[in-house]
Amino acid sequence: MTSHQTALLSVDIEDWFQVENLKGAIPRQSWDSKELRVDHNVDVILELLAANKTHATFFVLGWIAKHAPALVQRIHAQGHEIACHGYGHDLVYDLSVERFREDLRSSKHILEDLVGESVIGYRAPSFSITDWAIDVLMETGLKYDSSLFPSMVHDRYGKLTEHRVGNGGITELAKGFHEVGLSCLTLFGRNVPWAGGGYFRLLPYPVFRAGVRKILRDKGTYCFYIHPWEFDPGQPRIRAISAQYRFRHYKNLGKTRTRFAELIREFPFGRIRDALPIQDDSAGTL
Repeated sequence: MTSHQTALLSVDIEDWFQVENLKGAIPRQSWDSKELRVDHNVDVILELLAANKTHATFFVLGWIAKHAPALVQRIHAQGHEIACHGYGHDLVYDLSVERFREDLRSSKHILEDLVGESVIGYRAPSFSITDWAIDVLMETGLKYDSSLFPSMVHDRYGKLTEHRVGNGGITELAKGFHEVGLSCLTLFGRNVPWAGGGYFRLLPYPVFRAGVRKILRDKGTYCFYIHPWEFDPGQPRIRAISAQYRFRHYKNLGKTRTRFAELIREFPFGRIRDALPIQDDSAGTL
């Protein structure tokens, strides 16, 4: 990896029962009765990062911050960036503008109260970004979004059609506001998801690593993501979902820890905010 290449590491903090693949089987009103496993799983990630002297951006659900505030403070105390993942893991394009504004406002304020500094980054649940959301993000004082996944493979990912964005990498959408895209590998003219998650668990690690190297050579920036529940092969198994969703959610969970440890040893990852030309001068208000 050369000096002009940038590898960005991000973790989307949600618990096993909040995942979109399980939404049809686990209603929102049951969340308070579910076993919280996120604390232990995040501590596994923090331990691996500390052993490798690596820092990351953690996109945290407001619901998690409310129910496990000490976890958010522990992440922040270890030098990692705290960013916003919304409050209740609602898909952005399923919300009205006003509901999205309230979801964003509540989650951002909870996080800022816990860490005592401005939260400047956002990632939409399931990458469900849409054009009108960008204006709301900027209204809050946020400095970047990291939700655009420019691939046709997945059925949930959102799009930005009114904003001129690059194919992955970092794009300034407006003065002082950037889009940090999730990474894809271009194969035969198509964008194949190569940023983490189920793709990281499914592909043989040497193949995945080779793709990361190619993205860095070709584009200069690589952005990876992972979830705490992906480190938890012992989580409850939900059968009342489609075979496709079971495959997406449970495939190779037992391999995540080893592969992640190898990945962060091989690539000098860092926080998203450190890769952006921004001035963090305000928490922003609505």
